[in-house]
Amino acid sequence: MRHEDNVPLKLYSYWRSSAAYRVRIALHLKGLDFETIPVHLVRNGGEQHSDAYLAVNPQGLVPVLTHGQRVLTQSLSICEYLDEVFQDCPLLPADPAGRAQIRSLALQIACEIHPLNNLRVLTYLKKQCGDAVDAVSWMRHWMHAGFTAIEKQLHDGRRAHDDARPGLFECFLVPQAYNAERYAMDLSIYPAIREIVGRCRQQEAFIRAAPENQPDAAPD
Repeated sequence: MRHEDNVPLKLYSYWRSSAAYRVRIALHLKGLDFETIPVHLVRNGGEQHSDAYLAVNPQGLVPVLTHGQRVLTQSLSICEYLDEVFQDCPLLPADPAGRAQIRSLALQIACEIHPLNNLRVLTYLKKQCGDAVDAVSWMRHWMHAGFTAIEKQLHDGRRAHDDARPGLFECFLVPQAYNAERYAMDLSIYPAIREIVGRCRQQEAFIRAAPENQPDAAPD
């Protein structure tokens, strides 16, 4: 047994955070035990703004993963760290081109879709525009734009990973699909995405990581 296997993992998480959801999936796919530390992003103005939490992550964002004394932030970085330290059940293909393709798909969600639908962005948008802004239409627009591009890439074969074994891309895709469904987006026009998401949701790792199955799950 390696030293890393005995070092506790703790995940600062919010049940509806898609970024934390990604890391939960990765942890479960790799069969790792971890402790969940809930951080409520809405209650009392948001627990992520407390001095105690800012001491953990000065960005005031979730997720944060601690591995012993190591403090890791940003979901993609955390997932790749887990893949490098715990090498069983890899999240990325073995070849460089395949890894680059999967990272590209994950980054399209993490950098192009998600930030424009993030809670703090929407809060600022509403503050600046007031009743003039339709936040739901805003979110649907950017999710549709991103999903349309990803769907085409899936049809073009740009997913160099064993279809029978979900990995990094699925860690990012399933939470984004959850967000889309939460805001009543029609995903029927994305059959490749729907097929992947539907298949993943039948697997134990994704069931355990789902928002409704988290210890802090509750209506906001």
